[in-house]
Amino acid sequence: MDTLAKRLQERAQQLGISNAEAARRVGLDERRYAHYASGRREPDLATLVRIAESLGTSPNWLLGVAPSSSSDPQLSAYIDRFANAANGMTKPEIEMCVIQAEAVVAAKSRG
Repeated sequence: MDTLAKRLQERAQQLGISNAEAARRVGLDERRYAHYASGRREPDLATLVRIAESLGTSPNWLLGVAPSSSSDPQLSAYIDRFANAANGMTKPEIEMCVIQAEAVVAAKSRG
């Protein structure tokens, strides 16, 4: 299975939605979206961008493109997962996560 199909399925799972719901959010016919999610077809650039925006992620993440600034692919994957999870949170929930992350960093520097 190609990266795009795997990531579409992963993102739907993160959001707790079906392919049918993902297709509805994107504004695509279910069958057409299913072709993308199964790896049978690939969307054109405009459709890829629309899918990413509708699912609260980036085209780069959907395509498996790691940020060039990271030399650790696993770290990049964790950061991408965190960013995608944050897209499904409220502002107070994101604030709580940031405070927790800052506390982890502060605890490391103390001891």
